[in-house]
Amino acid sequence: MSAAPDRRVVITGMGVVCPLGLALEDFWAGLVEGRSGVGPLESFPSAGLPLHHAAEARGFTGDIDNFGPLDGERKKAIRKGLKVMCRESQMAVAAAQRALHHSGLFAAETPAASVQPERFGCVFGSDYMLTLPEDFTASVAKCRGADGRFEFDRWASEGMPQLTPLWLLKYLPNMPASHIAIYNDLRGPSNSLTLREASGHLALGEATNTIQRGAADIMVVGATGTRVHPMKTVHCLQSEQVALAGNVGSGSGGDDPARWSRPFDRSRRGMVLGEGAAVFILEELEHARARSATIHGEVVGHAARNAGLAGGVGLKQRALTLAMRRALSMANVTAAELSHIHAHGLSTVVGDREEAAALHEVLGPAAATIPTVAAKSHFGNLGGGSGLVECMASLLALRHGELFPLLNFEEADPECQIRPARRGDPSGNVFISSAVTPQGQAGSVVIRSLAP
Repeated sequence: MSAAPDRRVVITGMGVVCPLGLALEDFWAGLVEGRSGVGPLESFPSAGLPLHHAAEARGFTGDIDNFGPLDGERKKAIRKGLKVMCRESQMAVAAAQRALHHSGLFAAETPAASVQPERFGCVFGSDYMLTLPEDFTASVAKCRGADGRFEFDRWASEGMPQLTPLWLLKYLPNMPASHIAIYNDLRGPSNSLTLREASGHLALGEATNTIQRGAADIMVVGATGTRVHPMKTVHCLQSEQVALAGNVGSGSGGDDPARWSRPFDRSRRGMVLGEGAAVFILEELEHARARSATIHGEVVGHAARNAGLAGGVGLKQRALTLAMRRALSMANVTAAELSHIHAHGLSTVVGDREEAAALHEVLGPAAATIPTVAAKSHFGNLGGGSGLVECMASLLALRHGELFPLLNFEEADPECQIRPARRGDPSGNVFISSAVTPQGQAGSVVIRSLAP
């Protein structure tokens, strides 16, 4: 392979599980046709909550057929392993297997020398993973006294033995990378990152660095997450601005939940909660060319930054500003050369204003003229899975030569001076995508069509 300073990193495979579908074609069609993935919440009973709608990946049932084309051995291994995977891990593995198939790395016609396990690694991002309440039902019931109250001193001796022996393996955030590496015999560098919404961007940067420093030739890089979960949903309702039937008016979608996620729109009233996962196959350019791989784009810039105060209060505008500046500098891309922006676009009142301000700090007046998209307008916040699903949306736009519209954008917020993308706008050949957490952890990546 080429010397480390000259190692360029390209994308040769993609896989997705999201509220708009499991196939790249369905995902793209949903974006350009302006479809929303928001619908009635079905994953768990919501009668006791103020939230009754979410963007669930309804096409993903956990059935082995959801994992894309598999050979017999992988199909058998994955089916056996499903019982020790939570839904987030299952979505991660499914997106990874779809991306590997899309890359052609395991195709019969691919030279065996192209896939050296010791040069093939994995970096995966995720949310913090939480157990489901029903995992503890039998244990808690065993520890109730005659009056029905929970007796903690009985937990170790009577409660814990009721837990499924492999319970913890379902919820460790390093399990997606572990499962994917085991099923595909990946013996190269492996890592797991847990930084909420910023996880995907940081994982992409880490995987790019791994290839550029010569430690691997191919990397599976992905992220998975959910906000559609009994505990996480309650957490969001308590700590963040969520769009609900009671806090949206006629100008913000009214009674139609499909219109509640409206990034940068003047009448936005909060985020919609969703779930999903996305995976890219990254490859060193000459390695990809040697096997005649289809190249979908090149990672030319990336950055991770953090800005916050004591007590975990994030300075989101500052973090985004620092991350975007560094990513664009690494990519050697100016504001005038940037084709479109894929915004974090959370659809919260304060969050969108902070992001718009960061864009103006970094790009100057161009921030009000460069077309801006935000896939969250279709499916809300997918937690750790959001960032790479959004990067994939923009990468598909580069492939098709046009942008998808900023869904539900009707009236500009004077404090969010952005130029909303419209259907048919040219996608150009280079975009920046960013994400930030409430704690002020931010990531940005710059991806472009392959340059000579």
